[in-house]
Amino acid sequence: MVDFGEKIKHLRHGTGLTQVQVAERLHISKAVMSSYETGIRLPSYDVLIKLARLYGVTTDYLLGFNRMKSVDVTGLSDSQVDLIVKMVSELKGK
Repeated sequence: MVDFGEKIKHLRHGTGLTQVQVAERLHISKAVMSSYETGIRLPSYDVLIKLARLYGVTTDYLLGFNRMKSVDVTGLSDSQVDLIVKMVSELKGK
């Protein structure tokens, strides 16, 4: 099973955010954020959804049910989205 705490810590590091910054965005304390990352506790459904939105992933990804990440393409044109899809396919070697 995927370690939820390690996953959100890795995502946080990837965005360059501190625990305090993430906690402020989620309206929780830094201590609570730390307890999520150390595996002492798990977030409520509401906070889980906020984490997924913050990091641009699905709740299934955070919970280890799906390894697929998503990319928010809101505001991009169809041709820009097509270009992103082509780039991903190229990187995957397809």
